[in-house]
Amino acid sequence: MTELALGTYRCQDVPEAAARAAASGARWIDTAPNYGAGQAQRDLAGVLAARPTVHVSTKVGYFTAATGAAAADAGVLTPDEATAGHSLAPEYVRWQLRRNRAELGRDRLDLVLLHNPERAHNGDRAARYRAIREAFTVLEEETAAGHIAGYGVATWRGFLEEAFSVPLLRALATEAAGGQHHLAAIQLPVSLVMMAPIEQALNGHGPVRDAAGAGLRVMASAPLHGGELLEMVDQELVDLIRPGLTPAQVCILTAASCPGVTQVLVAASSAPHWRQAADAVAQPPLETARLREIAGVLASV
Repeated sequence: MTELALGTYRCQDVPEAAARAAASGARWIDTAPNYGAGQAQRDLAGVLAARPTVHVSTKVGYFTAATGAAAADAGVLTPDEATAGHSLAPEYVRWQLRRNRAELGRDRLDLVLLHNPERAHNGDRAARYRAIREAFTVLEEETAAGHIAGYGVATWRGFLEEAFSVPLLRALATEAAGGQHHLAAIQLPVSLVMMAPIEQALNGHGPVRDAAGAGLRVMASAPLHGGELLEMVDQELVDLIRPGLTPAQVCILTAASCPGVTQVLVAASSAPHWRQAADAVAQPPLETARLREIAGVLASV
């Protein structure tokens, strides 16, 4: 069954949202060092300390200007690299992982994701693959040291633009590990706007199907597409998907119903929003025929 997890990218009050989600039974919170203008991880530390059984996933890749300056001061990025806002350089990855652990107050991180690795070496596939493999090598070393439990990739358009695939990522992880790897998850947008992962999964291929077949965690991000879907979903579409639900709930239910998705990330900043999201995920999943019908209707719009 797909579970609901808290995504902190758009949370207005990260500590409050995290405390509410954890109290409601959420087992996962997703964050990144650049979320909340660079404060999200620190804001989560107290909640995570009070709830040691809650898992946390975070990222390496994007960084704020302040973090870039600190990385340059530490000698892990050059001044020019520090202004780029994104890096998968091995020394930077090691340095950022130490900061992630310190900011979150966790000696061992449950999951670390390369954040939009399609940003690396745009236009040069060989260089991008090399950068991902080198970052995976660091993540394997950190896993062996007991600092992280597993790693993966969080992407917005990487799979859609074929910047990489799940089989390729698994191959790079195997090379990085020299054998058995610890690649454990992918995170990608799944929604009524980003229907490609659902359609591909229904047809037996694509990143969600490949990841699920390999036993990887599949985290569906942006089921409301940054809130934009709430104004786009009319009553006719609601009734097609699941009569009686709200527009937000049918959006979340659609993402949760994608075959292979294990978690849906929702940035619910209020108690009513979290309850509505939880009720949506608790609904029976949409059947394959209904998902195909929804895809057909949206394709004709």
